[in-house]
Amino acid sequence: MSVIDILFRVDSICKKYEKYDVEKLNASSDDAFAHLYSSFHSQIQLALQKSEVAAGETNRATVVALNAEVRRIKARLMDDLPKLHKLAQKKVKGLSKEELEARTDLVLALPERIQAIPEGTTSAATQGWGASSSHNNIKFDSDGRVDDSYFQDSEESSQFKQEIEMRKLKQNEGLEIISEGLGTLKNLAKDMNEEMDRQVPLIDEIDTKVDKASSDLRRTNVRLKETILRVRSTRNFMIDIILMCILLGIASYLYK
Repeated sequence: MSVIDILFRVDSICKKYEKYDVEKLNASSDDAFAHLYSSFHSQIQLALQKSEVAAGETNRATVVALNAEVRRIKARLMDDLPKLHKLAQKKVKGLSKEELEARTDLVLALPERIQAIPEGTTSAATQGWGASSSHNNIKFDSDGRVDDSYFQDSEESSQFKQEIEMRKLKQNEGLEIISEGLGTLKNLAKDMNEEMDRQVPLIDEIDTKVDKASSDLRRTNVRLKETILRVRSTRNFMIDIILMCILLGIASYLYK
């Protein structure tokens, strides 16, 4: 194969995999997938750098803090993968079908890249099993010299502790607010109970007065009915007397 054939072959391979270039994906300012994928790429690179720093670090606290940060980055990336997958399947104006398929391939390759980032757990477990097999193989990072400087906090571990303390303070504030709310509800319930206890005798008295008024009203109705009957009977008697007088007058007039 000549040099010209090699150059043509390299050019064709570059054109084939040009769609996987992160810098070209970032060229579109309005493409949400490009921005998010670029963020994924930068976060993966950052996690790899921190993992490399942790691998060469001798301070145990710094190694633990770096590995914890790597695990947080990996977890955050895994949580954002479904969003990136949806954006990869979304049709974008100006992109061909092959480019959309290439985006899907990029997203499918991300979980393997993320899981491949070393986070210190495997090596720590291997060292632990190896150390338990023989006491003679135990090695210390400080070569046996353990002084006060060995246990000093690094900047990242201090930030991690400050973050934990801030979250504890926020939780305590939330619990205090909940406790105050529960105390207020308790006082309201107590006041309502006392008010109901004061209202019970008044309600009983009102019931007694209502019963008495009902019985008085029934007796008044009965007396009123009797009075009406008596008035009606007296009026009928007077009408009968007037009619008899008229009849007698008519009879005497006819008789004369």
